[in-house]
Amino acid sequence: MRIAFLNPQGNFDSENSYWTEHPDFGGQLVYVKELASAMAEMGIKTDILTRKIIDSKWPEFEGEQDVYEGIDNLRILRIPCGPDHFLRKEDLWPYLDEWSDNIIKFYKKEGNFPDFLTGHYGDGGIACALISEKEKIPYSFTAHSLGALKMDKLGINRENINDFERIFHFSKRLAAERISMKYSCVNFVSTEMERFEQYGHQKYENWIDVKDDAHFKIVPPGVNRKIFNEFKSEDDQTAFDSIKDYEKPLIILSSRIDAKKNHIGVIKSFAKDKELREKAHLLIVVRGIQDVYKGIDGLKDSERKIVKEWLAYIKEFKLKNHISFYNAENQSDLAALYRSAKVNHSIFCNPAVYEPFGLTVIEAMSCGLPVAATRNGGPSEILRENGFKYGFLFDPEDVDSIIATLKKSLMSDKTYKKFSELSVLRVLEKYTWKKTAEDYLKEIKSKLMDFKPKEIDLKPFFKTLDNWKKDNGGGGGN
Repeated sequence: MRIAFLNPQGNFDSENSYWTEHPDFGGQLVYVKELASAMAEMGIKTDILTRKIIDSKWPEFEGEQDVYEGIDNLRILRIPCGPDHFLRKEDLWPYLDEWSDNIIKFYKKEGNFPDFLTGHYGDGGIACALISEKEKIPYSFTAHSLGALKMDKLGINRENINDFERIFHFSKRLAAERISMKYSCVNFVSTEMERFEQYGHQKYENWIDVKDDAHFKIVPPGVNRKIFNEFKSEDDQTAFDSIKDYEKPLIILSSRIDAKKNHIGVIKSFAKDKELREKAHLLIVVRGIQDVYKGIDGLKDSERKIVKEWLAYIKEFKLKNHISFYNAENQSDLAALYRSAKVNHSIFCNPAVYEPFGLTVIEAMSCGLPVAATRNGGPSEILRENGFKYGFLFDPEDVDSIIATLKKSLMSDKTYKKFSELSVLRVLEKYTWKKTAEDYLKEIKSKLMDFKPKEIDLKPFFKTLDNWKKDNGGGGGN
């Protein structure tokens, strides 16, 4: 069996170049790489299809093929389309028809088409639909995020929609997503909440029935156990030396610097509650900055604005002795911090206003670090099942709820050991990439047995492109 992962945005290479450093090189690429790798290790021939880029600023992506060292059965295939230079994901839409045709040409030349396609994000999904319509190959769709939800978060309305459309091209994205989810054999989602709250958005209601169990499969992503595990390593010593002088348990925050991640909610909790300050010390991970109190010049403008708000609050409420910052350059640094922090009964905290899944949660849990997290989104399904508790949940928009939950999560020796062990067991049971790959493959094999080709109406997508070309003098892209 051969399975192809279609992911035109960003790019893939053996060094994972630019990951976390660019909006198109985020968690979605990690997901695709880890899942494809897990399938390959199970003996499935696996291709990751992305876009070929010839651009002096992006030299890593000029080759037609690439591999990950030590992983057999997996190829990175770069298929050209549009201009040679790098394009952000919002500007790829006019070229996806060409990209899909070139993928078909590649496999025809090779003489061996994939048995199944799996599309990621709206651009990968519509590319799957384009190929499926011509070659009658079944496909699945994994949205990762949906445009309608982003429109809501941006506060888009009739007055400002044209301004946002010029930047984000939501008309094309929504058309692509609707077709992708309607004609897929199955839509893979990470949580029950994602299925009903995201695909159930009114902008998709005439395209997908969220009550149709046959059209959805809940398969959570996994955690990289080679990095995030509970086993002590020599590499942990640096992290241990950095935190050994903290006498109190640490409450660790680690996520990208974004207002929605709600770091400020925990800072406000420390400002408000003396007992919390006496019981614990807040440690905020900020990548690439050795000492946030001395300078934040290495951050992006949007990040500096948020960190300045933190620092103003810390100064106003005299919290400098209660809040510190930590520089973790990569995932291995984070894992070392999590393992080391168990020594003084520390916890991990994810206070996001809304967290679609919660990869940071399972990464900490995989190291044996107990978790207190937002109840909004994926963490509620990670930390609760059939009435059993694997961690602690709070209302991220209620400071008193955060305070009460954090104090409850600062546990005695016996209880801490119990939750630390439960955290690891929960990950091993449900959140490894091997388990994700097994669940994907089981569903894919089931769909292959029942697959009957159907006509795919692509006109709504091409109509948005035609309208765009008319508005831009017949051109395509930037």
